[in-house]
Amino acid sequence: MLDSLSTSLKDAVKKLAGKAVIDRAAVEELIRDLQRALIQSDVNVKLVMQLSQSIKNRALEEELPKGMGVKDHVLRIVYQELVSLMGPETELELKPQKILMAGLQGSGKTTTTGKLCRYLQRKGMKVGAICCDNFRPGAFVQLQTLCKKINVPVYGDPNEKDALKIVRDGLTALRDVEVIIVDTAGRHALEDDLIEEIMQINDVAKPTHRWLVIDAALGQGARDQAKRFHEAIGIDGVIITKMDGTAKGGGALSAVAETGSGIVFIGSGETIDDLERFDPDGFISRLLGMGDLRALVERAEEVIESDDLDVNAMMKGKFTLRDMYKQLEALNKMGPLKQVLSMLPLGNMNLPGEVYDVTSVKMQRYRVIMDSMTDAELDDPSVLGTSRVHRIAYGSGSSVDQVRELIKYYKMMQKALKGFKGGGRFSMNRMMKQFGGDRLG
Repeated sequence: MLDSLSTSLKDAVKKLAGKAVIDRAAVEELIRDLQRALIQSDVNVKLVMQLSQSIKNRALEEELPKGMGVKDHVLRIVYQELVSLMGPETELELKPQKILMAGLQGSGKTTTTGKLCRYLQRKGMKVGAICCDNFRPGAFVQLQTLCKKINVPVYGDPNEKDALKIVRDGLTALRDVEVIIVDTAGRHALEDDLIEEIMQINDVAKPTHRWLVIDAALGQGARDQAKRFHEAIGIDGVIITKMDGTAKGGGALSAVAETGSGIVFIGSGETIDDLERFDPDGFISRLLGMGDLRALVERAEEVIESDDLDVNAMMKGKFTLRDMYKQLEALNKMGPLKQVLSMLPLGNMNLPGEVYDVTSVKMQRYRVIMDSMTDAELDDPSVLGTSRVHRIAYGSGSSVDQVRELIKYYKMMQKALKGFKGGGRFSMNRMMKQFGGDRLG
């Protein structure tokens, strides 16, 4: 859904490239393309019409800022209006707290509880979980299995039918942890007994936050869930799951935004690390091809375990073959390369598909090849002529094509990352100043 919407939005704005003045026909064509893209992503039609009217009025009436081209001016307006649609960024302080997880059965609540434990653990918090889901057989075992992998304690009792007793006992058992996450029972539908039980659990747990977990596939139907749970316990944040596999994600996002609850996280993968903090600015920036440098820096900081990796060099594209392997390893820890590169402000730059194909097997092959290079070659890849390539291939037991593949990959990575140089075409700092934001400092 996000890839499709992102492509459609970027294509719509791209049509304004090269125009010296804003004309009504061009703006109306842009609006039609935007409407089509948003409606195909299941965003509420009424919202789409309000949004497009606002963009149209601003594009035609606002004076072009000094030094800004037509395309960037309209892109700035689209960006600001879409961010407004998503609602404000929700707060999550790293301090002792309790978080209550609500949602229907099948929303991915238990898996998300495990992911949230992992997220907070990586932020340096001591985390524990309570499973008071006595409705679904196997819920406790599922959460226990997830949390055991990351050494997070879980309290639960599959034989106890009283969810309130489990919560009370769990709060006592986990009194030494800083953050307690309570995974509640779900139902197949919004039933009265579900609402009654979660209201009672809310009274007992007295949580700092009450978060609703919603499946993105619900689309605009998410609005009813968010509203009902909010009326019951005062939902102050929403986590939308399975954003990687549905065309209705836009509906879920906009429906929740309408409730005013705010989106805290987005889940978009199968592993325990696939939980992304939702930042409206960064989310819309990535959809429009502007990148999300803050999220990238945050993710990079989490995986750095030594001073061997020069993050500044990685961000600026200034790296040699000597440190490329270390940087690829870091990128690998940060998540799928395609997802990482989506955070770079690459504009409409189309990278070859091979740039994403960095498997552990390839990385191992690259290391062997680089072991056969001299210090001068590792520090300055530009000296790698034909004779050197043949020598390296022979010395590493590789083919000439494999050595050239490594060099080609290195050049693609350099091209992808060089936009971070201060005055570069894709400078995020320069772009965010133009767009009225300051997400980097």
